[in-house]
Order: sequence, then C-alpha cells, then structure tokens
Amino acid sequence: MRKAITISFFLICLCVISSFAIESGMFRLLSLSDSEKLILVSHIPSKTKYLLDASAAKITINEKSAEFKDLKAFSVIQVKFERKKIKRKGIDLDGNAMEIRVAGLEKIK
Repeated sequence: MRKAITISFFLICLCVISSFAIESGMFRLLSLSDSEKLILVSHIPSKTKYLLDASAAKITINEKSAEFKDLKAFSVIQVKFERKKIKRKGIDLDGNAMEIRVAGLEKIK
C-alpha cells in the first residue's frame, strides 16, 4: 500500500512539473502585436504554433539589447518561454516568453 502511494505521489509531481515546462528553440515569427506585446510563433521542425506574452521578455539582437518593435525586421528567432495556459484580456495564451534572441543580420520580412 505504501509503495502505491509513493508511486502515485511521484506521478502527480511529474505531471505538475511537466505542465510548467520551459521550452526553447528556433521559431518562425508569424505575427506580433505592438500594443499588447504578444507574439505568434511556429516551432520550425514541428510547425506547432504558440501565442506568447512577450511583455516581460529580455530581447537581444546580435547579443545587444533591443526593443520589442525591432523584432518586426526578422522572421526566424530563438525563444525561451514558460509553457502554461493563461488568459489575458480574454485571449488564451500558451505561455510567457522569457527571452527572445536574434542571431545574425538576416532581415527577411
């Protein structure tokens, strides 16, 4: 009985921890909202789309601090975000972006 309780507790903890997973990788920037500081990105290999709150994200371009509006010039970005379902002003979001980086000078958009 004690072993079953321990295994159940372990599985519950694992589910809770994985629900607040930190995701990172290369994403295609599909859209951004200047007023609400939201970004819509698509994970490059899987094409999974995420709508993220980027209002508190640290943004760097070529390892230099940048503004949110500067992201408009790029189509491929690196994003590190906390994946969790949240609602902001009636919009369902997939998480909070913690860090947005752009490496290189490619300006496709």
